[in-house]
Amino acid sequence: MDHAAVVLLFGGRSSEHSISSATAGGVLRAIDRDRYRVIPVGITREGAFVLEDDDPDKFALDPDHLPEVVDNGTRIIWPDSTTTRELKVRRTDGTVESLGDVDVVFPILHGRFGEDGTVQGFLELLDLPYVGAGLLMSAIGMDKHTTKSILQAAGVPVVPWVTVTRGDLDRTADLWERRIRALGLPVFVKPARAGSSVGVSKVSEWAELDAALDTAFAEDSTVLVEQAVVGREVECGVLQGRDGDVPRVSVAGEIVVSGRDFYDFEAKYLGAAGVDLVCPADLREGELAEMQRIAARAFEAVGGQGLSRVDFFYTGTEFFVNEVNTMPGFTPISMFPTCWIASGVTYPDLISELIELAR
Repeated sequence: MDHAAVVLLFGGRSSEHSISSATAGGVLRAIDRDRYRVIPVGITREGAFVLEDDDPDKFALDPDHLPEVVDNGTRIIWPDSTTTRELKVRRTDGTVESLGDVDVVFPILHGRFGEDGTVQGFLELLDLPYVGAGLLMSAIGMDKHTTKSILQAAGVPVVPWVTVTRGDLDRTADLWERRIRALGLPVFVKPARAGSSVGVSKVSEWAELDAALDTAFAEDSTVLVEQAVVGREVECGVLQGRDGDVPRVSVAGEIVVSGRDFYDFEAKYLGAAGVDLVCPADLREGELAEMQRIAARAFEAVGGQGLSRVDFFYTGTEFFVNEVNTMPGFTPISMFPTCWIASGVTYPDLISELIELAR
């Protein structure tokens, strides 16, 4: 049979460039080559689209040398109208060659300019099918305040929070301080639009609040202060249903934090000590069913397309949705693939399923 041409899009302009590149390594290694012809397209930190090497080892996650897309001088030339799906590359010597027609684009981009609807809008303009959430769902999922507002409106339980801008604080500091203090200690302070726990602080004393706000404002002009819910951190993967069917939800995984304040960047990606990913999580049948029901509802509320990792706090009596991640970490050790593997879906099959959903 014909091999469908899949453009693997990775790297990008966000602070999560290296994580995206590492994910690409995992996908390049595992994708079913009997079904798919892969065109690896890297996006440099400056936003240049370059033809990358089809080499998983080049993008292995090494703590001493995080993988990245380096500008190699090539340039991808996207289709010049919706009447064609032909992708071309301009080589360093100026010659242009065809890379053939594209069947689907797989944007494994995390963070801004990739997971936030920007690339999705670009692909919509070109009329190219792509894996994952559409423009609106991506934009909603990227903004924590919008996500929480929509989930709350859909009756999905979320952690109490206050959203604040620098301007709010400058104008009416007293009012905002009262609102924030009403959440009680401890609180988490987070940028509204950053992923991988970048810019996040835990505040245990109100004296630490200003510094935490500064850290978060360095990442974004809007910041969330959330009540710190004491509970277990559990997550599950959600896949869009086939042909309009209901979403499919994986078993639960749990993040067990023993030696760190919270699940931060080093722990997520560099295997730092003090954090274990346990899958399947130790939940009773009724608890898992309730969590899966809420996960499906949260997924549908924000748009119900492609895939998501839905993150919860579980207090022992109540599940609160913390986040709906529209392009979750996808390295083979990441929680989303791990939960699906524990649910009986292999990593290569998961990749195929996502591509077929897009087609």
